[in-house]
Amino acid sequence: MWVTDEKESLVARLRRRPWIDHLFRANEAFTDRYGNHFAASITYFSVLSLFPLLLISFAVLGFVLAGQPDLLRSLQESITSAAPENLRGLLTDLVKAAVEERGRVGIIGLLTAAYTGLGWMSNLRDALTAQWGQKHEDRPFLKGRLMDLLALLGLGVAIALSFGLSAAGSGLADLLLNWVGLGEAGWARVLLFCVTTALSLAANWLIFLWVIARLPRKPVSARTAMRGALAAAIGFEILKLIGTIYLNSVLGGPLGSLVGPIVGLLVFANLVARFLLYVTAWAATAKENMVDEPIPPPPPAVIRPMVTVANRPNAKQTASLLGAGALLGLVLGRRR
Repeated sequence: MWVTDEKESLVARLRRRPWIDHLFRANEAFTDRYGNHFAASITYFSVLSLFPLLLISFAVLGFVLAGQPDLLRSLQESITSAAPENLRGLLTDLVKAAVEERGRVGIIGLLTAAYTGLGWMSNLRDALTAQWGQKHEDRPFLKGRLMDLLALLGLGVAIALSFGLSAAGSGLADLLLNWVGLGEAGWARVLLFCVTTALSLAANWLIFLWVIARLPRKPVSARTAMRGALAAAIGFEILKLIGTIYLNSVLGGPLGSLVGPIVGLLVFANLVARFLLYVTAWAATAKENMVDEPIPPPPPAVIRPMVTVANRPNAKQTASLLGAGALLGLVLGRRR
């Protein structure tokens, strides 16, 4: 008992600090709102969506290589020189199949990507809605799918603009360094690295701000999600660094080169999904976003008239009572 009381008092002392209490509230909300289950669902559809994206990539590659025989030959040579010996034939056949079946592969990839993408977006929106504490509402099937499709397209545009901003900023900075003659200066390269990192953080911040504030079924104001989006952007860069170190450590042997990318992809997708939902729960449990749930009113009073029927004597009992009364009256009259 003493150990339990000590632990409880330690937690109580820690929760006196506002930022630690905020973390406790976020963790409680994440657990109560099934954050781990939603993260597993998002991970499943994230990995499943990669296969149609690969099909589309192969189709695009086939259309590009169909009219460029020199490029096709150089690609095959680079594959045979860089890939392991036991995978060279398989990769070469895949490139040939991509060129020959580019139309069919593209159509199948687009249809499958639409299905898996809508499933991924639907689960992501439901998970974010739950973490914001919004109630789940049934919606018409076609309208719900249309809204998920628009959200998917909007997220795609946000990702394209953000990463386009980051890439353009990096290329422009490099071009400016070469233009002023500082392309070989070490301090200029360090400054360029800081600038590109800042642009990458800005791009991630825009993406996560869109996801946290606009993807729930009932969008919230962007102001309430700004700090959460900033924390998500910084954490995502850290997760990318950890993922890179992990893949480099597991891809050393032949078994690691075969299984490592799949396992690493699953782990990375699950970590990103959990982190995103936890940051959303952290933003939702901030003091300015917490709204006390109204106390439900008592049920309406129901007035029911109660009619109680007393027991009535039957005919035999009535005759007996009358006879007893008459006899009693006769006796009392004689005594008088």
